[in-house]
Amino acid sequence: MKNILLFDTETLHGDLQPLTLTRPVADLRFGILTLREKWEHLLPGRYSFLTGPLLSIKYPAHTEDCNFFIAGNICPDAGLAAAIDRLQAQEAIECDGELIAGCGTLDDFRQGRFETVHALSEKPLAIRSLCDIFRLNGEALERDFRLLTAGRPSAPLPDSNRVVGDPCFPDGTPRIFIEAGAAVECAVLNVTQGPIYIGKEARIMENAVVRGPFAACEKAAVNVGSKIYGATTLGPGCKVGGEVKNVVMQAHSNKSHDGYLGNAVIGEWCNLGAGTNASNLKNDYSEIKLWHYPTRRFRRTGLQFCGPIMGDHTKTGINTMLNTATVLGVGVNLHGTGFPRNFVPSFNEGGAAGYTRVPLRKFFDIAERVMQRRGCTLSDADRTLFEALYNDPEL
Repeated sequence: MKNILLFDTETLHGDLQPLTLTRPVADLRFGILTLREKWEHLLPGRYSFLTGPLLSIKYPAHTEDCNFFIAGNICPDAGLAAAIDRLQAQEAIECDGELIAGCGTLDDFRQGRFETVHALSEKPLAIRSLCDIFRLNGEALERDFRLLTAGRPSAPLPDSNRVVGDPCFPDGTPRIFIEAGAAVECAVLNVTQGPIYIGKEARIMENAVVRGPFAACEKAAVNVGSKIYGATTLGPGCKVGGEVKNVVMQAHSNKSHDGYLGNAVIGEWCNLGAGTNASNLKNDYSEIKLWHYPTRRFRRTGLQFCGPIMGDHTKTGINTMLNTATVLGVGVNLHGTGFPRNFVPSFNEGGAAGYTRVPLRKFFDIAERVMQRRGCTLSDADRTLFEALYNDPEL
């Protein structure tokens, strides 16, 4: 069995904070699956992560005499997976000077000691910035849809639903795929712009209107009367209501009530209180700037639309208002009237009137209660990681 390590670069890992404060790059959900899950489908092997020292406590690397190293931000396809599968010791694949994959010892990788380097003629789909996660989510979602549904029958769609658009691709495969145990009743499903994937035990409730490309992963839920625009992904256990457009929710996060959320990435174990509204467009229609952790300043994105980027275990109270492109760290708790700052560091509580530091014990107590509702617990590795993040003055 191949020993495969999905590696982070220091630069990219910093660029993708706050989401990568608590996970390696390859553990980000992009499309339907995480990047790691995509590779596991296309290139069988034993997988681990080669990441920074802090995350290595929770995500340890497993190395052998011969390893396959793959850039954790790359979204695979069958051709790239096959090319990596053919690599021999001290061979590598690059694209425009960027290492995509290599084969050899850990020392070979760290020294860049590859005798033969193959060049890719076409740049692969990849996450290179926070905004790429929602901006390119439609393409990633459609790839995953094909990967997960190929050669498999969908569960039947009940007659109470209304489908808009051709329910099948030109090759005859379905544009709507429903996994076993999912419940979809009295919903409008529009597939004119992309496919719709409903995972195991997911629920699409009555009067919901869903436009593809869209994915509700295992045990995700779309509440009554929701309005969902593509390209949107609800990770496992996520719940949404109100109006959502081009949002990627990693896992176990909720936006269960009315309010608008668009062009956004939401981490794990987050909750947006009832009536939370987030701007994704400036009133003057100018280019959006987004907080950049490594440089500790706002950087241009080249985009006109960008909503909130929210780290794990972050929450908003009812009727919270978020400015365009607000970045919230890990363990943030927003409440009160007015607009909070466009960047709120991790483990802070408050709003426009000011912030206080959340005691670490309080953070752990809240996280434990939230996770217990889903049958999950904080591991010792989680606690060590959060404590280290809490004591880092830069975060």
